[in-house]
Amino acid sequence: MKKLLLVIFALMLVLTACGTNQATNAPAAKIDGVPDGVQGGIKIGVIRNLPSDDHTKQFLDGTRSEGESFGFKVDTFIADNDDAKFQELVAQAIQKGYNGLIISHGKKDYSYDMIKPAIDKGIKVVTFDTVINKNGQNLPQVTTTFQDDFKLAELSLNEIAALSKNGQPVRVIKLWFGPGVPPLDRRETIYKKFEEENKIKTLEVIGPTNFQDVQGDIATKVSSVLAKYPKGSVDAIWGSWDEMAKGGYKALKDNNRSDIKLISIDVSNQDINFMREQGSFWVSTAAVDPRLIGIMDMRLMAKKLAGEKVPDTYDLEARLIKQEQLKPDTNMFNLGIVIDGWGKSNEFNEPWMDTLRQHFGKK
Repeated sequence: MKKLLLVIFALMLVLTACGTNQATNAPAAKIDGVPDGVQGGIKIGVIRNLPSDDHTKQFLDGTRSEGESFGFKVDTFIADNDDAKFQELVAQAIQKGYNGLIISHGKKDYSYDMIKPAIDKGIKVVTFDTVINKNGQNLPQVTTTFQDDFKLAELSLNEIAALSKNGQPVRVIKLWFGPGVPPLDRRETIYKKFEEENKIKTLEVIGPTNFQDVQGDIATKVSSVLAKYPKGSVDAIWGSWDEMAKGGYKALKDNNRSDIKLISIDVSNQDINFMREQGSFWVSTAAVDPRLIGIMDMRLMAKKLAGEKVPDTYDLEARLIKQEQLKPDTNMFNLGIVIDGWGKSNEFNEPWMDTLRQHFGKK
């Protein structure tokens, strides 16, 4: 009798488990007017090879918010500019069953080999600020996106060139590191052009070695260099990346060097606050909304999953932000009020995406 009861109890457990699995694994109802490729538990991994600064946080927020508005599950990973860690995160993601990967800031010397296994496995890939080329070969299945780095550099360096007195080249301390970082390499192309045209004269080149504290590292190095240059002997600091520019600003402030102007590329809430400070010498920056970059990358990913045609490459338009344009309440979320076209784009937005947003309650 006891054996019979045990058998019955075991059978009930099996039936209960089967019933639970059937309920859990039942396919979700199809959403009319939406491609099959973007329905049914889509998982996207976003992997970024930069520190967790403001720009990174906003980029990741853009990918996450747009992906979740489509009903996707979005996981984000940060490698802190550690190339080995970054490649390992990508390799792990390839094995985890993601439908798509958004990969940010991979370097040219390894990105082709890093990404190819994902393509071989049928995973859709969109990259940001990543050069994928090996022996002249690209991966045509990958959509690559960039900020218009040439325009970003041109906008910011025109601001520096305008500081010229009597046609003399502007004396510049340059915050830059490389080569090997694709966006900075492209910005460097324009910088060299301004040097060759005798519009600027480079006094010093300073870059970070501590990527866990870029601002502090740069602030210390710039402070040390400033001691070599009396007031009136340096016209400007050019920050090719705003995380370095923040360190430059701190050094200028700590050393009371109001004689030197700071002009940069990229923007964050912290940058805006520094630019708005009383007597600030951070006069302008050229930028693309980092949150919009994430949004656009996710839209491109959705279109790839849907089987729709997307461009091989896409550049996001640059904007110049001047100190005098900023109001007391200006921040990254309302910057579009003072900068025309900031943070907005209807490109790659499809009617079926709006259907998904309505379905998942994110309009």
